[in-house]
Parts: sequence; C-alpha cells; structure tokens
Amino acid sequence: MMLELESLTHRYGTESAVDDVSFGVAEGELVALLGPSGCGKTTVVQAVAGHVRPTAGRVTLRGADVTDAPPESRQVSVVFQQSTLYPHMTVSENVAYGLRARGVESGPRADVVSEYLELVDLSEQRDAYPAELSGGQRQRVELARAVAPEPDVLLLDEPLSALDRSLRERLRGEIARIQQETGVTTLFVTHDQAEAMALADRLVVMDDGSVAGVGEPRTLYESPSTPFVASFLGRSNELSATVVRQEPLTFTVGGQEVVLPDSRADGSIGSAVSCHVRPDDLTLDAGGGLGSDGPSVSLPGTVARVADMGCRYDVTVRLETEEEVIVERTETPPATGESVSVGLLAENLTIFGAGQRDRIGVDVARL
Repeated sequence: MMLELESLTHRYGTESAVDDVSFGVAEGELVALLGPSGCGKTTVVQAVAGHVRPTAGRVTLRGADVTDAPPESRQVSVVFQQSTLYPHMTVSENVAYGLRARGVESGPRADVVSEYLELVDLSEQRDAYPAELSGGQRQRVELARAVAPEPDVLLLDEPLSALDRSLRERLRGEIARIQQETGVTTLFVTHDQAEAMALADRLVVMDDGSVAGVGEPRTLYESPSTPFVASFLGRSNELSATVVRQEPLTFTVGGQEVVLPDSRADGSIGSAVSCHVRPDDLTLDAGGGLGSDGPSVSLPGTVARVADMGCRYDVTVRLETEEEVIVERTETPPATGESVSVGLLAENLTIFGAGQRDRIGVDVARL
C-alpha cells in the first residue's frame, strides 16, 4: 500500500475525534473518505499530512512509518476547500512554489509548470493573478500546484464543497481526468455521497470517528455493512421486523411474513431486527409483477404524501403498522389518501439486529 493507517486514534482533550481507524490506499488508487460533518475526516487528513500527531496508531507511506515526521518531509500534497493561492503571485508562480520548495532548479521548474498548466487547461492564464480567475479556475490552479511535485499521496479535503452544483460536477470530471492522467495516489475527502460514488475506486465510510464500511461503491451501496452505511449511501427505508424462525430465516415485516429459502440467521426467535430497502426497489400495486423469481411480499397501506422531484415522484406510503416508506415512481402517482400495496422482493432487504451497528449473521447471498 502507498498509504496505510493502522489503528489511528486521536483525542482533543477528553473528546475522541477518531477511534481505531485503519485502512489503506494502493498506489494509483483514488479512495474517497466519506462521512457527515464531525465524523473525523479532517482529523484523518491532518494526521496523514503531518499537521496532527495522533494519540495512538501510526501512518505509513511506502511502508515507512511517518507518524512523527514533520509535514515538509512527507511527499504529501493537500488541496483544501478554501483557496490557499498566494494573491500576490501569478498562476505560474503559484504552481512553481511547491516545486521551488522541493528544490527543483529554475529551468526544469518552468517546464514542469507549463506541463501542469496545460494539464488543467490554464496555459493562457499563466500570468493572471488569483483575483482575476473564477472559482473553478482557482481550484484547477490548486490542483496543478499540488500534483506538479509528483507527491506520493494527494489529499483532496472537500475541494468542491464551496462551489455551485454545476461547477462542482464539471470539476469532479476534471479531478477524475487529472487523477487518471497522472496516476497520483489520491485520498478524496467529502460528505457528498454522489461525488464519492462517481469518483472513487473504493469508499471508506466514517461514522462518529470510526470506520463504518470499506468497499467498492456499488458493493457498499447494494450490501451495506451497517444501518448507517445503508442510510448514508443513498436513501434507505427502515422497517422493523421480528424473527419467527431461524432456518430458513423467516420474519414478519409490515404485518406480513417473509421467508428466505436456503438461509438461516443467528438472531433468536422473537428477536427484533430492522430491514432496510431502497426506494427504487419498491413498487406500488405490484401484485405478482415484481420482475423476479425471488420471494416477494405485498404490504397494504395508504398514500400519505406525493412529492414531484422532476425526474420522478417520491410517494410516501403509511403502512398498516403506522411505519412509512418512500417509493420511487416515474409514472403518474396515486393520489394522497388512496389505498395501495407496496411490493418488495425479500432479496432486496438488508437485515440488521435492532439497535446494532452491524448486520446480523444471515447465510444467504444478498443478506
């Protein structure tokens, strides 16, 4: 691994910021460190960059322990949310600054600056000052300055969150292109799930200072490791259920009994579990037409709300158990107050022990 964090723990006084965080980033890989504000992402970035000495654990780069090494001795570059360009320097001078600090001679330095300004498509702005640039252009200068010294690791700490949506999406594509063209090992820190899933080879999802899940974006989305991951990566409906048989796993959900053939659960009979299912995995008035040979269940309810989202409708259905679920629908939705049936495939459910952080032990492919 190019970068490894081993049991990283840090406290500010008596308050824990990160607790026993471990993961690695392979050479050339782009990993997204994803989580809500206050989950510990920034502390991890500061520990990797050398701005924080962790309370416990260690940071290694190319197999060397750099936990106690000063920032200037680490081959790590950082791009922050807010611009850190020097306002009195031109674009080319800003890009050259990091190269000068690494001892690159003036001749080769000018060639490298030209190369990386071309990479970020800012060659014509080389003599401009930061105040003369747009927000997107300034971030591209930040990227050029960060990757020009060819760091072992590039840290991108919420680099797009201060930009408007359309510009953020364009720069997201630029980051992907630059990372692919340079092959720089990248840790991309964000709270934006769509951003992380669009960019990353792998995700590291953090919750309350700890790692809640690690994996490829699609794998974590379809098979979340904890209720937090299920709800944070996209939208998830949560339904309470009760185990009525361990083998095959049988439980009641929404007042209906669901059986998973060829499966068993560690949860005891009568134990409470929670079921998570994505809104786009639910249907309305489905009957037998759920499009799969797997077991299915129909949950009666009443339409409580309908929200027109432009490309879809979000239909909130109140079930007979008084729980509510959101169903995504592209066709004309039923009216508020109308009686409907919510159809689901049992194979699309992810089951967790009630009040637990982790999935319960279920021996079946999807669950």
